Amino acid sequence: MQYDELAAWLRLTLTPGIGNGTARKLLAAFGLPQAVFGQSTLALQQVVSPAQALALQTDPAPLAALLETTWRWLADGAGSSTDGGVQRSIVALGDAGYPAALLEIEDPPLMLYLLGQVATASRAPDGRGILSGEGRHGLADAASRSLAMVGSRNPTPQGASNAKQFARAFSEAGLTIVSGLALGIDGAAHLGALEGAEARQDTPDGTLATIAVVGTGLDRVYPKKHLDLAHRIARHGLLVSEYPLGTPPISANFPKRNRIISGLSLGTLVVEAALKSGSLITARLASEQGKEVFAIPGSIHTSQSRGCHALIKQGAKLVESAQDVLEELRLPTGSTPLQSHESIADQDHSTLGSGPKDPDNSLLEALGFDPVGLDALMARTGLDASTLQTRLLELELEGAVARLPGGLFQRLGVA
Repeated sequence: MQYDELAAWLRLTLTPGIGNGTARKLLAAFGLPQAVFGQSTLALQQVVSPAQALALQTDPAPLAALLETTWRWLADGAGSSTDGGVQRSIVALGDAGYPAALLEIEDPPLMLYLLGQVATASRAPDGRGILSGEGRHGLADAASRSLAMVGSRNPTPQGASNAKQFARAFSEAGLTIVSGLALGIDGAAHLGALEGAEARQDTPDGTLATIAVVGTGLDRVYPKKHLDLAHRIARHGLLVSEYPLGTPPISANFPKRNRIISGLSLGTLVVEAALKSGSLITARLASEQGKEVFAIPGSIHTSQSRGCHALIKQGAKLVESAQDVLEELRLPTGSTPLQSHESIADQDHSTLGSGPKDPDNSLLEALGFDPVGLDALMARTGLDASTLQTRLLELELEGAVARLPGGLFQRLGVA
């Protein structure tokens, strides 16, 4: 993208009263943003209101500073485009590298800021070191083999483990995992995808391990706890935002970005979600976009499972294994066998309690797979409180049991 093009796109997005829908009407009527700003007020009024036409005649106050910041941001990342490092680019609506999948959603973003493994082998920087709009971005290529994974920001230990294991299985099968970099399920899914990509022996050129669609400018990381994770994603995948540099974490931006998460994917898997979770927004958007929706069931006693159960009641596919999703999407598993992931639920049951501290598995069997309190465990096992707490601590140290808020304990999927 050239300097003048960038200036025109930023001016269009910053103009007061011009939202995405109005901007697309202007682009359909006049072509590129430079052509829009070359129109007379009278011509503009044939497409937009008089107030909007007047606003388009004036440079927005933040334009000059944002243009300089954005151009410098692009230039600082240009040197990495030839050495496999972290790259930066902007792709606008209508560019060759714009993901075709996003053209099919109701509100396609006007601009996408990209940070990470932007270029495929066929792309190269132009003479001034800025990635040109020719060729294809890794983002455009990934959309044909991507799966969204979303869920609670406050998952159960089992939910977080499920997200990581499923994401790793999908990644080893050659899929790109798309999520939102949020705490909880999102972060676990990104981590699992990165581990799967590292384990995969036949990674094709241009394959992205994971894509994080964020609700801030790409010069910020939110939450800050995921700073290291964001850096790993940039080295092996891609960070994507429709928001200009400098955009802080505004609550309204996060539900809005969910349409991009679902739009970039063949389907959406909800791992854990409460009934009022933002993950259900992503699932609804995926359904409206004609995409597959999947959900992992959980305990009937856990609020984080109720959203998934509601989705299943509404027709989402119940998922017990990675193979369930691959078969529904009719995707080949590649050269990496999935037998070790055929049923993560079966894995969980077979590996629990294998440690030497509980050879007869009696306490693990009493725990079951739902959160349970100490009093209930005393009644189930007949053990006194002191003995029970000692054995629970041993299992917790082994990683077979997690201690939850409210004095509850939960058996984990992997010992």
